[in-house]
Parts: sequence; structure tokens; C-alpha cells
Amino acid sequence: MKKKRILFTGGGTAGHVIVNLALIPFYQDEGWEIDYIGSYNGIERKLIGQMEGVTYHPISTGKLRRYMSKENFKDPFKVLKGMLQAYRIIGKRKPAVIFSKGGFVSVPVVAAAKLRGVPSVIHESDYTPGLANKLSIPFTRKVLATFPETMQYLPEKKAEYVGAVIRDELFKGSKKNGLKFAGLSGELPVLLIMGGSGGSHKINETVRNSLPDLLTSFQIIHICGQDKIDNSIDKPGYVQFEYIQDELKDVFAASDYVLSRAGSNAIFEFLALQIPMLLIPLSKGASRGDQIINAKSFQEKRYARVLEEENLSEQSLKDELIQLKEFAPIMMDTMKEYKSEQSRDQVIEIINSVSK
Repeated sequence: MKKKRILFTGGGTAGHVIVNLALIPFYQDEGWEIDYIGSYNGIERKLIGQMEGVTYHPISTGKLRRYMSKENFKDPFKVLKGMLQAYRIIGKRKPAVIFSKGGFVSVPVVAAAKLRGVPSVIHESDYTPGLANKLSIPFTRKVLATFPETMQYLPEKKAEYVGAVIRDELFKGSKKNGLKFAGLSGELPVLLIMGGSGGSHKINETVRNSLPDLLTSFQIIHICGQDKIDNSIDKPGYVQFEYIQDELKDVFAASDYVLSRAGSNAIFEFLALQIPMLLIPLSKGASRGDQIINAKSFQEKRYARVLEEENLSEQSLKDELIQLKEFAPIMMDTMKEYKSEQSRDQVIEIINSVSK
């Protein structure tokens, strides 16, 4: 019998790839043929392109900007080219279903799938739908929500609440291996700092300026973003990485606290792993404000503390981390009530139900 084929898409940021990384191993184990459409140079190619058993297809992409730029006049042609490329790839590979995690690379893929008569399923991680998913929803069969509150923003006939999809591997981390990888003793609590897949200049700068104080209370693993390592800093108990992939599960296991942006996929992973978190969401001026809404939701549910980027300083960072340590036991008790195990199975069931 001919094997079934599934095509995944999504990219631009790690958040638009992580759910795909959680689902792909299941379909590999089930014997499906797997394709992935992403951009030529996005982080999705780095994360997916080398995966065994996954055929990666790069296409032309534009960027969905909310501001004036001369590039806005070029991007419709890039998107059209990408749509034609996706149309050809889908026609050649003949997937039974397409799963889209969002990001601007996904729009031409979902549109081309509609033209080819191939059903697609979209996953929306944030509290409110992103622009790429808003554009894609008319072409898709189902749109899945991570936050229950998101359902009010989605078309009733297509929408379904599924919760967060967490990678199974993250529950298999080793604290011992994480400390060894980072070269830390674990004599003090470990603080993991993540500024998003692209890093954050302001978070990086504030953390580094605060190291004399912070290192009296924490050992620090700092994931600072590509080309953002400061080689002039050599302090015991402080280690920097551009990005961590295979060892991330062990680093999570070794982390007692986390300071992070408020991207949905990341914060739900911290929630599932019961790591107390201090969130510094992307400011409204640098984004559509989705991280601010994500962070507020987690704060209201007592899963996290929040520090607005506009209020970030050496003193406010120090004060909030003191508060994080104080309130961590309450956060962890609240986090125990959250159950993530059924979400992935529900998503897989929906994908399989709409496949040709």
C-alpha cells in the first residue's frame, strides 16, 4: 500500500517551527512520507533542513509588514513566486494533508493547497491570530487555538481549541547533563535567559550590566541570539550560547527559573515543565503586541511574573528576579493544575480526520 504523505510549513521565527518539531516524529513513526516548505534562509531551514526523513523545499517569501517600506512594493511579487513554487511542489509531492504553523512563508503554501484541493490545518499559538494566519484562514479546513480565549477571534465553523502542543523530548531532559553541557556546578539556582530566536539587545545588555549582582544569587545560562555573544565577558557561573537545539531538554531540566520573551510556544513549554518564569514581552512598538497579551494571560493565571520592556533596567531586573524566587512555590503549585498531554494527540486526530 502506498504510504501517506504530509506536508508541513511555517517559519520566520523558532515559534513558527516548534509545533512542527513536536508533530513530525509521530508521523515518522507511523511511516508517513514527510515534506516541509520553508524559506531559503529562515531559521526553519536550520531546524528542519537536516532532519532525517524530511524533504525540505525552499520557496520565495515576502514579509508581511505593518509599516511603510519600499520592500512592500516588491513583496507581492515574491509571494506570488512562492505561491507558484508551492503549487508545483504540492502537485508533484501530492500530500494528503498540509499542516501550517504560520509565519509569512506559510501564506502562499496554504493558498496553493486550496488551489490544488489539498486540505490544510492551521495552528495559532498566540492569544490573538497573527497576520499570516488571518490571511490563510479562508483557504484552510481547520484552525486550531492554543489559548481558549482565542476562539472568539476565529470563525466558529473552522475553529477548535486544542491547547499547547509540547515536544515529548522536553520531558526527557537530564539536570546532570544540562549542568555538564553548560559547564556549571549547580551550587546556586540556575537562571535560564532567552531573548527569542533573534535575541534581544536590550535584555542582553541589561543582563550583562547586572551580572555582578545576579551572580551572587544565580548561575546563568544565557541564550543570547545569533552573533550576539560577548566574548569579552568571562565570569564564573555565566555561560553564553547563540542557540541551543539538541541539548535544550537538558538545559531546561537544569534550570530553576527562566527569564524569557513571551512567545506562546516557549511559555507553554515552561508551563508544562513547571519552570517559574519572568516574562519580558516584545514591546508594542516592536510587534503587534501579541506577546504583551500572552504575558498578561499567564500573569493573571499566576503562571508568571511580567516586566514590561519599557520598565526594564538593572534595578527593575534585580527586583523582579527577587520577587520571582519568592513567588516561585506558588507558581509551581498553580502550574501543576495544567495538563498538556492530550493536546498533541488531539491535533494529530484532527489532521488525520481532514486528510485525503
